[in-house]
Parts: sequence; structure tokens; C-alpha cells
Amino acid sequence: MICRKESGVGSQGSGVHKLCSRKYYILLSPFFIFYVLTSCYTFKSTGIPPNVNTFYVAEFDNNASNVVPTLSYDFSQALLDKVLRESRLTFTETDPDIEFSGYISRYQVTSVAPTERDGLPTTAFNRLDIAVQVEYLNNREEDAKKQEWSQQFSFYVDYESTTNLLDIQDDLITQINDQLVEDIFNRAFSDW
Repeated sequence: MICRKESGVGSQGSGVHKLCSRKYYILLSPFFIFYVLTSCYTFKSTGIPPNVNTFYVAEFDNNASNVVPTLSYDFSQALLDKVLRESRLTFTETDPDIEFSGYISRYQVTSVAPTERDGLPTTAFNRLDIAVQVEYLNNREEDAKKQEWSQQFSFYVDYESTTNLLDIQDDLITQINDQLVEDIFNRAFSDW
């Protein structure tokens, strides 16, 4: 909001502009703060030591009793893509600074939320649950406690029991993989 000071008696000139009030500043302050924070600050690679530049993701074995043939490759690729996309690290198969390996330990569908339909006991939802065992090794870290860790990560998604799993399986696996790799990435690089 800009005010124009009209020229008239006692005026030094015409067309002198000034800001009307503090309202102008109050209105623009939140936008300025938002712009500064979103354009200047990023969390990318914040927890990665400066001497770490490369990583390797081995293809995870599938040790689950129920098996989807592409699950091992899809999970390994999702983890590799996450690290490439959200860190400054580069992928290498030779002498990596950080290594991820492990196996898929669980791929399980269970019935949840018991209910009654047409007088018969049934379930309202099924749950697809996937767990992975991850081995992490930092070949550049001097502190032995931070050098390596092993942890199981799991996540599940519920879906209606009237839906055929084969019709939605790929989408559910993608959702679960996305959350698993997010958790693994945070554990490895943010230690949250």
C-alpha cells in the first residue's frame, strides 16, 4: 500500500511517495521469512561426515517365507535411489565409504479388524507387513560405535479384505518401501 503526498501549499515537490503505515511491513514479513527459509536452507547431507563421499547398496536377499520375485530388487533400488536423490554421495561398487546390505525378513499378510458380514465372522481389513534386516557399515568413521549397526525395520499397510491383493500389491509394496527407506536413511544419516 503506497500513499502519494499531494503537492500543494508548503509542499517541496509533487509525486513524493512514502509508505502509508506499518501494515505494509506486517503484511509482507511472513512472505519474506518464508522465502528466506525455503530458499536458503536445506537438510541435504547434514548428518554425513565430510570425509564420506561414496556408498554402495548390495541387493538385499529375500529370506521371507512368502516371496514376491521382484521385492528384493525393488527394495534395493528404492534405497539406492533415496541415497542418490537426497544426499551428496555417489554410488560406487569399489571401496565405498558406506555400505548397506541385508535381507528381507518378512513379507506377511494377516487379517485384522474382525467383523461380521451376513451373520458370518470375517475381517474388515488385511494387513501387508514387510520387514528388512539392514547391515550398515561406515568404512571411514573412526568411532567404533558409529562404524556399523544392524537393525530390523518394518512397516505395514492395511487394505480392505474384499480387495484382491494381486490387484494392489505393487502399489502397497511401493508405499511400504518408501517408508522403510525413509527410516533407514534417517537412521544412517540423521540418527533420529
